[in-house]
Amino acid sequence: MTSSLNDPHGQPGSPAAPSAPSGPDGPATGTELLEREQTQLDPGDHERFAHYVRKDKIAASAVSGKPVVALCGKVWVPGRDPSKFPVCPACKAIYESLMGGDPPSR
Repeated sequence: MTSSLNDPHGQPGSPAAPSAPSGPDGPATGTELLEREQTQLDPGDHERFAHYVRKDKIAASAVSGKPVVALCGKVWVPGRDPSKFPVCPACKAIYESLMGGDPPSR
């Protein structure tokens, strides 16, 4: 009956609790390092210009809250109405060089 005093949920004669796993260098500490990708948001002109980003990326960002990358390389989380800002000159130049024409109207 002494085992029930040590473990109030255990049954008399039940197996003991599992021991800590041990590795080749001795007992494991049980600590793991979880790596998480961190995205550095660019300060600056995303608040002054409307940037070009693929529509599906904007929609995904609206759902997930993850930042997007514009054609010019700016990284930010969209949250403002782009029609209220002038188009980023770098994004416009890149778009025109890729598409061979004027960008779509907003």
